[in-house]
Amino acid sequence: MYPLLFRSALARMDPERAHTMAFAAIRGAAAAPGVRSAVRAAAAPRHPELRVRALGIDFPGPFGLAAGFDKNAVGVDGLTMLGFDFVEVGTVTARPQAGNEPTRLFRLIPDRALVNRMGFNNDGSAAVAARLARRRHGQRTPYRPNAVVGVNIGKTKAVPETGAIADYVTSAERLAGHADYLVVNVSSPNTPGLRDLQAVEHLRPLLAAVRAAADFPHSPEGMGGTPTAGGTAAAAAPGASGRVPLLVKIAPDLADEDVDAVADLALELGLDGIIATNTTIARDGLATPAARVQSIGAGGLSGAPLRRRSLEVLRRLYARVGAPGEHGIVLVGAGGVETAAHAWERILAGATLVQGYTGFIYEGPLWPRRIHRGLAELLAASPYATLADAVGADARKATA
Repeated sequence: MYPLLFRSALARMDPERAHTMAFAAIRGAAAAPGVRSAVRAAAAPRHPELRVRALGIDFPGPFGLAAGFDKNAVGVDGLTMLGFDFVEVGTVTARPQAGNEPTRLFRLIPDRALVNRMGFNNDGSAAVAARLARRRHGQRTPYRPNAVVGVNIGKTKAVPETGAIADYVTSAERLAGHADYLVVNVSSPNTPGLRDLQAVEHLRPLLAAVRAAADFPHSPEGMGGTPTAGGTAAAAAPGASGRVPLLVKIAPDLADEDVDAVADLALELGLDGIIATNTTIARDGLATPAARVQSIGAGGLSGAPLRRRSLEVLRRLYARVGAPGEHGIVLVGAGGVETAAHAWERILAGATLVQGYTGFIYEGPLWPRRIHRGLAELLAASPYATLADAVGADARKATA
């Protein structure tokens, strides 16, 4: 049914407008208790064998929605209603910003891909922190502990590179008390100069500062400002004054030696995880006519064409950092994940968690259900008793 709806209606609409309408429908269904229960029962049946413990968190499964879909934390309950095991909101910046001028989102249907140059359009970290605080304490929507929420933070476009650290720290201070984990995004191609922060000499002080800010007790309002010694956020998540897991998200376009350098830095700083990968600026091997691709212009490419390189980066990271139990670094596989087989491939390559986004656009609201069902079947047919046993199995075989 969804493929027909996509071909006959959604594919004919401006992609950003289609996203807005579809997301509004998801949020509307989640706001009606009876509808929410019915949709959840149909779309999100649980498979206990897929439960995962990572980042000190119990996840109902390994498959989450990547940042970019819910930029402002307005639809977490609707997305978990559809079966996503965790939702990463954002990218959130310290200051509100409108992002780049439309048109800024494009479909490459023959490639099952998207190109976006949204430019981190979001309400700002103060507003998102307040929204997450209300959600956790039931002022608008009852908080359900099985909804794991990560927050992806980036640099405000108007802030120069010299002010990047302070900008990220502001967001970390505001959001850490309301996030199950934080992600430092230095890999979007749509904020000028942002990818330069992936260079280790820039990344080391940035991650160290965010790590310190995320760990510090925060003001009672949970809205940033100067942390007060011994204070705990009244509206914060449990353990907010302790250690909030911190991950970094990298680009697939990094050279192999730079991937190694980021892995080594993560080990050095004691980061909790690395997400591999963000979108790419490459346009190689596309089925979409070259003239169409050229007319779209700049932006990050996501979807099926990203699959091979993202998997390569993941494998390289696993070879460098090892299993999570060795150094505590959790790898998250993202980029071109569309089927359960793709997700399973990432797990065997070393990913404890897997994220998708573009597949949601092309596969529709029952996509998480199909991923879960397929993963459960693949696990049952494998020699592994648990998903944790399967993580990195291919790499272990290669070195045996």
